[in-house]
Parts: sequence; C-alpha cells; structure tokens
Amino acid sequence: MDLRWMGHSAFELITEENLKILIDPFISNNPSCSVPVEEIEADLICITHGHADHFGDALEIANRTGALVIANHEISIFFSRQGFETQGMNIGGSSHFHNIKITMVDAIHSADIDFMEEITPGGKACGFIFELENGRKIYHAGDTSLFGDLKLVVGDFYKPDVALIPIGDRYTMGLKDASTAVKWISPQIVIPMHYNTFPVIEQDPEDFMDLVKNKIPNVEVIILNPGDTYTE
Repeated sequence: MDLRWMGHSAFELITEENLKILIDPFISNNPSCSVPVEEIEADLICITHGHADHFGDALEIANRTGALVIANHEISIFFSRQGFETQGMNIGGSSHFHNIKITMVDAIHSADIDFMEEITPGGKACGFIFELENGRKIYHAGDTSLFGDLKLVVGDFYKPDVALIPIGDRYTMGLKDASTAVKWISPQIVIPMHYNTFPVIEQDPEDFMDLVKNKIPNVEVIILNPGDTYTE
C-alpha cells in the first residue's frame, strides 16, 4: 500500500492490486500541492463533502480517467446528472470496489456544495473506512469536530489500523481535540492532515505528535510533507 499526501485532505491510495483511489482531490487550487492535476490517475474517487477544498478537481479527474465516484447520496446525484458513473452511499453503509470494502461513517461538519453560483444542498459530511485486500483498514476522517462516535463507532467497532486526522482548528478539530480523537480511535499509525494549507489553519504537527505521545504513546505519528508517500 502506498498512501501519498497531496496536502490539505487530499490523498492518493494505491492498493496491493494497484487500484488508485483518490480521496478529496483538491489539487489545482491547493497551494500545498505541486502535482499537476493532468498527471493524476484514478480508478475510484471518494469525496467526504461538497466544500471546494474537498470536492476539488473531482469532475475533471473523473471525466478524464473514467473513475467511479463514491460520495453521499446528494453529491452522487450531482455527479450522475452530469453523466458520471457514481455510487451514492449514506452513513453506516458499505460498498465494494473490486476487493476493497468502503464504509461511510459520520463526521460533524457542514457539507453544502459551495463552489456553484448558488450554494447547493450537499447532504451530510462523512468520513470513510477503506478495508484493503489484505484486511488493513485506513480511516479518512474528512472534516470533523471531536464527537463520541469517534470512540464508540470508529475506534471500538471498526478498529482502523491507520487514521488520517484533521488538526487545523477553526473548521475542524485542533491539536488538543485531534489528539483525544487519536486516543479514542487507538490506531497503530496516525497521519495529520488539513493544516497549513492556508494561514487560518496553521499548526505545528510536531506539537500534535507530542500530545499524542503523552496521551497514547503506542500510536506512531507519521508527519508527511505534501507529496510524501507512506508505504507499508
């Protein structure tokens, strides 16, 4: 498995069977991302909610690559009305793509599609749990606050091995809340995201690492620079 951080909340996940999964593909307008959107390939695109910094370049990439788009019901309808292949989901549901199981879990955040001329209802914000061919589970939290289901549902029930957690504050959890989320989820590995893209969400990930080490020292914090890849 290769997991490349494009900056902000955008990740490229390449599985053992060489399936290319994009999560929240905010690329061309992402000041942290140096990869040209024209060079990005995808078999599957997963979108946590309709804000421009998460929806990103999904339309262009799906149109060029023919990737399947998985999103909540409302965003799925938005894509299907424009002729794209989509699978709509909702919180608690699962879908399969080849040998990958994708489960949609809750996130506490606003979610309307905000990049159209008029704001369009975008359903419910979510996170995703990807169960890979070898059984490893990757949790992408999307944009969220700290809430109890991070422990009761994500941590206690789904038990992800790798967690991608926002730390930027202002629009999501900040450092303290995010470190508590890590304690509740108790993954083997946590990778911080959704920070330092814009001045309003500037954070020092080393401070996050220190908080996690103090609260749950057996969790490994991996700090990636935009463009870096975590491989296992």
